[in-house]
Amino acid sequence: MADLLSDDEIAAKLPDEWERVGDEIVRVFEFDDYLEGVAFATEVGEIAEEEFHHPTIEIRYEEVEVRFTSHEEGGITDDDVHMAELTDDLR
Repeated sequence: MADLLSDDEIAAKLPDEWERVGDEIVRVFEFDDYLEGVAFATEVGEIAEEEFHHPTIEIRYEEVEVRFTSHEEGGITDDDVHMAELTDDLR
């Protein structure tokens, strides 16, 4: 199990363009068309399976929202920050 991050640690470690919303970190990625977003969501899902740390993904017309939290720990951990960084690497 990973340790929960403090508010200060979250603020310091949160990658650019991600925001904290309660016990989750969230980013909306924009795309030129729907299928581009679907392909991105699939790539995020593949990484999530490899890392065994799964986000909530919402696909909209020209954007995909990705949310990470560590459910078992009840909040944000280094695992969430790591996954956000891996997700950013896809863009």
